[in-house]
Amino acid sequence: MNKKTDRLTVALTGATGNMGQAVLEQLTASVLRPRLRVLILPADKKRAKRLRRTYAALCKSGDLHIVYGNLADPAAVRELIAGADYVVNLAAVIPPLSDKRPDLAVECNQRGADVLVSAIEKAAPQPKLIHISTVALYGNRDGKHPWARVGDPLLVSPYDIYSATKLRGELRVLESGIEQWAVLRQSAMLHRNMLSGNISDGLLFHTCFNAPLEWVTAHDSGVLIAHILERDAAGTLGNAFWKRVFNIGSLPQNRITGYETFDDGFRLIGGNVKSFFRPDRNAVRNFHGVWFADGHKLEDLFAYQTQSTADYWAEIGRTHRYYALAKVLPKALIRKAVIERLYKDANAPAYWKKHGDQGKLTAFFGGEAAYDAQPREWKDFPLLCEDAGYAALRDPQNAALPAHGFDDAKADAQIGIEDLRAVARAHGGELVSEHFETGALYTPVEWKTQDGDVFTARPYTVLRAGHWYNRTYRENVWEFDRLARKDKLYAQLWHDTHAKDEAFVYSMDGALHTKIERE
Repeated sequence: MNKKTDRLTVALTGATGNMGQAVLEQLTASVLRPRLRVLILPADKKRAKRLRRTYAALCKSGDLHIVYGNLADPAAVRELIAGADYVVNLAAVIPPLSDKRPDLAVECNQRGADVLVSAIEKAAPQPKLIHISTVALYGNRDGKHPWARVGDPLLVSPYDIYSATKLRGELRVLESGIEQWAVLRQSAMLHRNMLSGNISDGLLFHTCFNAPLEWVTAHDSGVLIAHILERDAAGTLGNAFWKRVFNIGSLPQNRITGYETFDDGFRLIGGNVKSFFRPDRNAVRNFHGVWFADGHKLEDLFAYQTQSTADYWAEIGRTHRYYALAKVLPKALIRKAVIERLYKDANAPAYWKKHGDQGKLTAFFGGEAAYDAQPREWKDFPLLCEDAGYAALRDPQNAALPAHGFDDAKADAQIGIEDLRAVARAHGGELVSEHFETGALYTPVEWKTQDGDVFTARPYTVLRAGHWYNRTYRENVWEFDRLARKDKLYAQLWHDTHAKDEAFVYSMDGALHTKIERE
């Protein structure tokens, strides 16, 4: 703690974002009464002004200090973390902005994470780091493997620069010299501006109707962070939290599909998905969403899960009463004004079809022919949530969990060199290091991929966090079609939605334009 005040000092990045605002609200109301330092982009004047107005008293007293700068700017980051007891990294450039400005995603999610980690490594004493990662690292899932847990292989979706940069940023934390860190993979998040923010871009059509989605509210995410700091400050966490990766799970009723999510939102304006959407215009793969089989672990530690999706939509209905006015409008008018106008957006599949973008049509549908063959009538579209076995699928007791390549029920202290070798073989590679002290999961060892690339990583990073080196870690190339032929851990998930004879390499060139090639 800060010796002068005997109060915690907490540094936040991404404080003006949706989760960041919720974290600020909870920390300013916390019994800890921490001093807060927040990093805000110099160009983000409106949000900075709003923050200063909301927390005027704290700004005046010096309990809330604003640092203006970019996360990739070492000087700004050093100023931000100076004297901090904790750093909470909430900053991220997410879709649709990451799709329009992939360079910003690289700068924030990847370079920014590196700059932040480097600054903390050099600090004396080091603050503790809570790094917010993302469910997007698990890549695309459907009804075959809707459940995920920490340790599952990470298959970030092609062209998803957000996921790729967050993957690299997370790895930087896991392999860092920071003494006390924790990585929290955020699930799909419901926030105040979600509805308006998702009807302004073709990203709307990237959501697969059958994608499993576990929704947590921004409020509950803020409560989680506050409870973590409160418990740690009280000295009651022990070894249960730090130097581990967790999934931020939610209430069981918040595990639904993409279709049900849209349906919940459209009820606010008196409609439903079938009255506004065509079934053939949304992607059928290349999304990111899962249900967390281990989402209870953080809840067991910090008791933060309070809000259901029903609670969220009820609140949106109360605070955005103008949505109710749309109930009197003809559905055809709303469909044309809200949905169909987005077909022309460059981020929409209909736009890709019109302009012959074979890379994206292949990534999201399996090719132009597959896009053209999508059912145009809802009666012909098989919805997972309407399937007779859907209730059983949602029951975690029936979860078909991906294999991790070793007995992952073992305690950390029991994991030996044969476990490391088994995981490497399952990936089509091998363990290079000949010696490993049983249980030493944070001691780096050498591994070799199926391509002969040798890399160094801690056993925890590989076995417990699911990382395995491939080209996506160093460049914007996705070649899981080829890798999955030898990598059993990749294959069990990749082939759920990709034919075994697909042979594509998805990439982005130096200007971050998308490309596709056959192997």
